[in-house]
Amino acid sequence: MGTRAAVDPLRLPHASKACSEELAEHDGAGLNPFSAMAVADKVSAMTTARVFQERRNRVDWNAFDRIMFRKDGAPPRHGDEVP
Repeated sequence: MGTRAAVDPLRLPHASKACSEELAEHDGAGLNPFSAMAVADKVSAMTTARVFQERRNRVDWNAFDRIMFRKDGAPPRHGDEVP
């Protein structure tokens, strides 16, 4: 037996709803699937941003500078890999 989607009423300002309905119609979708996809897109974008923020916080900028600003523009050497 499949899982059922939770049903929650979504309240939108009139202007946002009208614009969403217009975009959904142009996309060939109803308002509900269009809204679900819009929410999924936003969740995906925010999750991706969080992942990159966490990775940015782990960067060893001193190691980065040593590799990027090597004399004579020498290419990376064995051991330059990030663990």
